[in-house]
Amino acid sequence: MKTFYVYMMTNRSRAVLYTGVTNSLESRLWFHANNEDRRFTKRYKVDRLVYYESYDDPRDAISREKEIKGWRREKKNDLVRRLNPKWEDLGKKYISSIVGEVPRSARDDRAEKRRFSRSN
Repeated sequence: MKTFYVYMMTNRSRAVLYTGVTNSLESRLWFHANNEDRRFTKRYKVDRLVYYESYDDPRDAISREKEIKGWRREKKNDLVRRLNPKWEDLGKKYISSIVGEVPRSARDDRAEKRRFSRSN
């Protein structure tokens, strides 16, 4: 059974807070660490995992992501502070073990994005 994650990431200055959902937290961290994402997270240098929750059902994870995205910034900050008061990068242990090698799911995602962009 797959695990699904709702996560929040920020940049060094904590100026932005990105909320997302994934079924591979390790793969998503690899993308952020290696600047593979060309959208919001790359523009604002969002590379620090500060919060995550896990779910067995993808619908629950997506619902929670939408709920958190609807909150004001201060409520999101409070959620992070409750579980990570120092706003430490929770992904460091994952990133250090995967930088330089592309997780299989990341390779598959990248190939799928290339196929999609060529067909459109």
